[in-house]
Amino acid sequence: MGIQLFKANFDVEACLAQVRECLEKGWTGMGFKTVEFEEAWKKYTGHKYAYYINSNTAGLYMAVDTLKEKLNWNDGDEVISTPLTFISTNHAIAKSNLKAVFADVDDTLCLDPVSVEKHITPKTRAVIFVGFGGNTGRFKEIVTICRKHGLKLILDAAHMSGTRYRDGSVPGTDGEADITVYSFQAVKNLPTGDSGIICTDDADLDCIFRKKAWLGINKDTYSRSVNSEGTYKWKYDVEYVGDKYNGNAIMAGIALAQLPYLDRDNAYRRTLAQWYTEAFEKYPKQIGLVTVPKDCVSSRHLFQIMVKDRDGLMTYLNSNDVFPGVHYVANTDYRMYDYAKGTCPNAEFASEHILSLPMHMGITFDDVRYISELVIKYIIEIKNGESFR
Repeated sequence: MGIQLFKANFDVEACLAQVRECLEKGWTGMGFKTVEFEEAWKKYTGHKYAYYINSNTAGLYMAVDTLKEKLNWNDGDEVISTPLTFISTNHAIAKSNLKAVFADVDDTLCLDPVSVEKHITPKTRAVIFVGFGGNTGRFKEIVTICRKHGLKLILDAAHMSGTRYRDGSVPGTDGEADITVYSFQAVKNLPTGDSGIICTDDADLDCIFRKKAWLGINKDTYSRSVNSEGTYKWKYDVEYVGDKYNGNAIMAGIALAQLPYLDRDNAYRRTLAQWYTEAFEKYPKQIGLVTVPKDCVSSRHLFQIMVKDRDGLMTYLNSNDVFPGVHYVANTDYRMYDYAKGTCPNAEFASEHILSLPMHMGITFDDVRYISELVIKYIIEIKNGESFR
């Protein structure tokens, strides 16, 4: 199969034990394990409220929609976002009948605070910051800008499970972000089949999320089953037009089994990144590296380089049984967001030149050396050392 970009690593026996408990109890839906994982995640991160859901995508949709409804935003109001992200981020804005306004990225591939401030208008209501590859970028500056202009801040932390600042605190906590959404999708650093969690310090928002993720119903099946009388409370009200975004016990059980290994695995990912960096830093003109701020202890979900002939290098690596990826195509290249094409030159440049190299627990030092030697051979020998800019 060659060397794949991603491959999830599971503690199989621990996962099976969690799943077995769900099956033996006869409870595989929301509740019991989802509640247990919510408590574990709050303890791990420091978020005050955390609600386990079926995906990061669902959480982003719910975050934007809930803020719009609660704060009486109008259709056509603006949310500043990045074009360099998976499409879920910006679809969350469009689905709420708001307009995505694209700011550019800096050398961390996260939003550039200078560009963000330039794009603020009287119609701006919020900013979505993507912690690209696990990177904090200049997030604290974005926090300051949002407070200065009275904007809501959503942290798309899909890549950031385990990312911390040097002081040990977690980005988005202690009031930094209004809402933070993580992903535990199949190839993320904390993998399940597919799930996520939406976090906030606002008790009212957490209450609304729990209703909206269960079709707007104000009592879920678990809370209606767990009561002092031991009887099933069948009666409920419907307060919102919601969706079915809740997580389930099977996925939460797998998340519980995987959480004890997250810091260990992220430390190894940082070691892989260091090995790659040491191989490529000798060629700064030919191979561009993404900047990670000194105060960021990154989850290192991704390790990326920028080269002149990205597609040619991909083909060459594939021919040698190495299978990298591209994160991401600038969303402004997609038809529905092409109204902003040409407005974010840094993001568009990255989109055309960036390559994600294999990063998972199965990658060894010898693998990194093999991949690095192939990249260097292609860029320096086959392409005659052409500059990536």
